[in-house]
Amino acid sequence: MQALAITLVSSLLAAKEQVPDDEDVVAGWTGFAVLVFLIIAVALIGWALSRQLRRVDAAKRRGVFGDAPEGDDTDATGPSGSAGSSDAGSSGD
Repeated sequence: MQALAITLVSSLLAAKEQVPDDEDVVAGWTGFAVLVFLIIAVALIGWALSRQLRRVDAAKRRGVFGDAPEGDDTDATGPSGSAGSSDAGSSGD
């Protein structure tokens, strides 16, 4: 067991000594391809998000989510636009 540990440590130290020069380390075509892929992915996600938000806004205007459709005057203020003008809530004195 001890021989295995010594071999492992010596191989790690030998690997650490084999550091390339700064001029030899480049991203290359693989790094460029990954960068282009990430740019395209972010652009597609942004496009899909804006499209979905437009769809949700249009559905909200149509009243799909349980709200009254926009342009419909029958909301909480009543059809005449004044709150409390109807006699439905009166106690009947």
